[in-house]
Amino acid sequence: MSSLACIPGAGNVDPAILEFLHRSGQVQDERAWAIEPLTGGVASDIWKVTTDETSFVVKKALASLRVAQDWKAPVTRNASEVEWMLEVAKVAPDAVPRILAHDPSLGAFAMSYFDPSENPVWKEELRNGRVDVTFARRLGGVVAAIHAATARSQDIGRRFANDEVFHSIRVEPYLEATAQVHPDLAAPLLALSRDVMNTRTALVHGDVSPKNILIGRDGPIILDAECAWYGDPSFDLAFCLNHLLLKCIWRRQDAAGLLDSFEALAKAYLSGVAWEPAIALEARAARLLPALLLARVDGKSPVEYITARIDKDFVRHFARSLIQSPPTTLADIKRAWAEELCI
Repeated sequence: MSSLACIPGAGNVDPAILEFLHRSGQVQDERAWAIEPLTGGVASDIWKVTTDETSFVVKKALASLRVAQDWKAPVTRNASEVEWMLEVAKVAPDAVPRILAHDPSLGAFAMSYFDPSENPVWKEELRNGRVDVTFARRLGGVVAAIHAATARSQDIGRRFANDEVFHSIRVEPYLEATAQVHPDLAAPLLALSRDVMNTRTALVHGDVSPKNILIGRDGPIILDAECAWYGDPSFDLAFCLNHLLLKCIWRRQDAAGLLDSFEALAKAYLSGVAWEPAIALEARAARLLPALLLARVDGKSPVEYITARIDKDFVRHFARSLIQSPPTTLADIKRAWAEELCI
């Protein structure tokens, strides 16, 4: 039987994680296996485990997120992430990893691993100038299908009544923290915060970002549902579209394609809205989007690729004007953004 010291990578891993792997039957001492940390986790510790037969991922939620400002969040979000994946698997099984084991008390779970050479991260593809409008369209359709399947469900609403977690991970660090930096916009930003928290319609992922989406053989694979919450589905739409706008600054040479992706994703999503008037949901997303833009330069979680003062000021000027005079359609935002970028 192998000793712990003989297991590659085990010396730097929380012993509770190693015990979880054995107890759940994911690894066995009589068989060779290795564990290594994966980078990029702001809210969780993540490891890749490799055995003779397979590879999989273990994820454990952190109580304090790895950001410059003090940002704490309940580790109970781990259980909700697992439940989100299990629920979405009923609707779009190819769009989520398979859950292998889960320990809610530890705040850890194991899930299937996707080789990045075969399932690249969408953000990395965009970083490298590979803009796929068709993929954006497919993603919009998948997110709409998830919302449609869970809308107006009392059972889903009860199981994902995660107001505390969503507020601490999304609303407070994005909207309310930004209101402190821009006190003249505090009234509309805090009103937006209240409206988001008071809208409970469908199962929300909360972090539909290119860094959390893989380009799989069968379409989008969505990861990192730590913010899972029964709430306002327009948040997922606005959150993802916000990233496509910001990446126009990061990759100005690809801005036209990114805006085409913005339009394709939005249209595909809105065409799948059947639980409420699409025009009403779009209006909420259009009102939220400028606030999220501003939050990604002045909130608790600024995007790492917009660092130049001139670029931050560009985002601030654009976002502030639309927060003060909210648009009603996403097309209006796209058009105004294109004009500002001279596309």
